[in-house]
Amino acid sequence: MPAIPRPAASGPLRLRDFRLLLAGAATGQLGSQVTLVALPLVAVLELNAPAFQVGLLTAAETAAFLLVGLPAGAWVDRMRKLPLMIRADVVRALAMASIPLAAVAGALTMAQLYLVALVTGVATVFFDVAHQSFVPHLLPKDQLVAGNGALETIRSTAQVAGPGLGGGLVQLLGASLAIVADAVGYALSALFLRGIRQSESRPERVPGTSLRQDIGEGLRFVFGHRLLRVIAVTTGLANFFTATLMATQTVFLVRVLGLAPGVVGLVLAASAVGGLAGAVCAGRLAARLGQARLIWLSALVTGPFALLWPLSGRGAGAALFALGSGVVFFGAVVYNVAQVSFRQALCPPRLLGRMNATLRFLMWGTLPLGALAGGALADAFGARTALAWCAAGFLVVPLPLLLSPLRRMRELPAAEAPEDPAATDRAEPAPLG
Repeated sequence: MPAIPRPAASGPLRLRDFRLLLAGAATGQLGSQVTLVALPLVAVLELNAPAFQVGLLTAAETAAFLLVGLPAGAWVDRMRKLPLMIRADVVRALAMASIPLAAVAGALTMAQLYLVALVTGVATVFFDVAHQSFVPHLLPKDQLVAGNGALETIRSTAQVAGPGLGGGLVQLLGASLAIVADAVGYALSALFLRGIRQSESRPERVPGTSLRQDIGEGLRFVFGHRLLRVIAVTTGLANFFTATLMATQTVFLVRVLGLAPGVVGLVLAASAVGGLAGAVCAGRLAARLGQARLIWLSALVTGPFALLWPLSGRGAGAALFALGSGVVFFGAVVYNVAQVSFRQALCPPRLLGRMNATLRFLMWGTLPLGALAGGALADAFGARTALAWCAAGFLVVPLPLLLSPLRRMRELPAAEAPEDPAATDRAEPAPLG
């Protein structure tokens, strides 16, 4: 197999439409990263919510992947992707704007936070599935790794700036008013996306097919390829424990370590610094190590650093939490760039929405479960114990990869997966390069 191309400014960044896609990603991600800090702080500081309710709020944000994850892919495959992304951004902007408005009116409740989290979660499902399906429409296959690396760089840069900005805005304006940044970010994202000129025809419906048949075709494609199956299991495990972390980290940093909102934002930004480094390095690492090898190595080498989370303490001890997050999320972003690029290159265009939605259902459907588990553990045994269980979970994440054919491969196959699972199981893995 040819080496994975390195990201370069002379590649996808030459394309005006891809630059607009990046600009939309930048503004939307920056706003959402502010909310990553601000929304739990609204619950903790302004509504005095217990740990389980904070976990429930995190679960509400991701419950849509379980509720509408599978049909979303079939619907996306029947629609033009760009207008759908714009509408999803508008919905998210309006939903987030309702929080500061309710706070100013003195009417903000946890029930509204749950509702906003659910609405934005549903919009995010459709946006993300359409976005991942739209990237191969803009870029040729040999530029997908570079393009996804650029998108991950934007996302990780927003994750670096967003938590610090969010913590500062919370201290300056209050947690609920800081949410304005998210509403503005989604609105700007919609404006950038409207500027994309790439023509996109409406997908043709296959006569006689139903929504159930379309969903079934996506399921057969994913489950019919053993590498997609193992990637789904691994990512689902990783997301379960990531959600456990997200549900408990704010409670831990504020109530156990006693950190101010601004410092909380800086500590959480460490994970984004690691993610940014991972996005920058992913293409070069794939070229040097091989895309298949990189998938399991990234999880195996960085996962043990999660043990630093429950070991962190007050004062300078909070640096351990930051270090653990930085290394773990470096590995997570490298893993993501490699496996998402593989999925996009593998799948035929007509199935991209259903493939992405099926995998999102399997991978992200564990997020609300992990968030509920984190909130329940923190309520019953304390936030530090919940983080200890979370860290132990990250040690388990690489096991499905190590037990799969990926461990004996250097590069990933680019051919379309067979529809028959038995045919896939008879295929021989590519030899080590």
